[in-house]
Amino acid sequence: MVPSLRTAVIEAVAGAGVSLPADLDFEVIGTEPVLPSPHHLATGAAAARLLTGVGASEMWRVRTGRPQSLSVDARHAAAALTSFAHVEFLEPDRRPAESERRSWARRITAIVEAQGSRYVQLHGSFNDGPVILSELGLDTSATPEDIAAAVRGREAFELEAAFIRHGVCGGVVRTRQEWAAHPQGQALLGRPVVTVTRIGDGPPRPLPDGGRPASGVRVLDLTRVLAGPTCAKTLAEHGADVLHVTSPRLPTAALFDVETGIGKRQAHVDLTDDSGAELLGDLAASADVFSQGYRRGAIDRHGFGPADLARLRPGIVYVSENCYGPVGPWADRPGWEQLAQAATGMSHREGQSDGVPRLAPAAVNDYSTGYLAAYGAMVALARRATEGGSWHVEASLCQTAMWYQELGDDNDPSRADPGDVDPYREEMDTAHYGRIRYLSPALAMSETPPRWDLPPAPPGTHAAAWS
Repeated sequence: MVPSLRTAVIEAVAGAGVSLPADLDFEVIGTEPVLPSPHHLATGAAAARLLTGVGASEMWRVRTGRPQSLSVDARHAAAALTSFAHVEFLEPDRRPAESERRSWARRITAIVEAQGSRYVQLHGSFNDGPVILSELGLDTSATPEDIAAAVRGREAFELEAAFIRHGVCGGVVRTRQEWAAHPQGQALLGRPVVTVTRIGDGPPRPLPDGGRPASGVRVLDLTRVLAGPTCAKTLAEHGADVLHVTSPRLPTAALFDVETGIGKRQAHVDLTDDSGAELLGDLAASADVFSQGYRRGAIDRHGFGPADLARLRPGIVYVSENCYGPVGPWADRPGWEQLAQAATGMSHREGQSDGVPRLAPAAVNDYSTGYLAAYGAMVALARRATEGGSWHVEASLCQTAMWYQELGDDNDPSRADPGDVDPYREEMDTAHYGRIRYLSPALAMSETPPRWDLPPAPPGTHAAAWS
């Protein structure tokens, strides 16, 4: 008989550097493997979702004195690692179109062979495509075949160094051992997957009134695509008031915006304008959580770094998510899910059976990092209510990828059984996209079942103001 995942999840949580409450009542339903990967993806997904329940339960304990019992279905949690793929537009003509820029960047994003049988992960990002093509001696008319031919003529590490000089995405596909020997891998070695650090003083600040763990908590969400938006979306499923703020000057990814926009209001603020910076400051001055996913130091230049917010709003919970981690020589490099998998050895192991690196069959690090950051934010909110202070929560895609690899890589992909996701989906009406079907929260709680109350809407739909 295949053992349940409960023991594996307990070990996974410990491996993340986190302790479960001694009196926690929980169950994990299911067995590995769920997804076709050698990595234990369902175990990590279930552990990450369990931790979001732990964070919400601790907030509930602060409110009421009572904990809650928790349950996670591993298949549901694994499906949530591709949550964007489970959004269905029941009125297809109202499905948002992908932008030309996004479509063009997708053509560049691939694992490509370089000289000496080494591989490089390219990523077009939102704006990096022209610089990458220029470095390869190409222009925007280049086909994937042209790009592959140009990369074959370059040495992998030399090309990575060029990307670093240009400040764009892209890097060598490394083995796990190579990453462990790399200065950035060494900088992250032994760090918890999510850290919660006190960064300022202040009196205890009680949680706002309400009948859910995060009721009345104001979350200012300045993130894009998946990891950061998933953090705020997870807080929304426990009752938080989430205002997602984007710049009208910056591109977004329409389909991801729909999936991660469930449960939020959408506003535009332009930080390149003095009035926009003043408006964001006013919003932050009455926020409880400020979540940002820009490369290290980027938003600090506008006066919204952790120390700035701790002075502006004593008691703030400041959340930072990035690709390569908060310390080390690559901490300020831009990156995405694919780059984290490539750098840390995950892509190499995924393709080890035939010697060609490939991505894991899920946005493993994006979604899991979002859940872990949400857990950290809820822990910080509970501490703020009892201890006071301002707090900084940090998580990164590469730390998450390293954690997943510690969970094991000996699954047999041919035995994967993802099951039917339809029982995990719900429907809602939206003003802009018609009726949609979406993946429900992969967590059950005994007293306050997670749910989202607001339908998704396009960026800039709502006023930049708290409800």
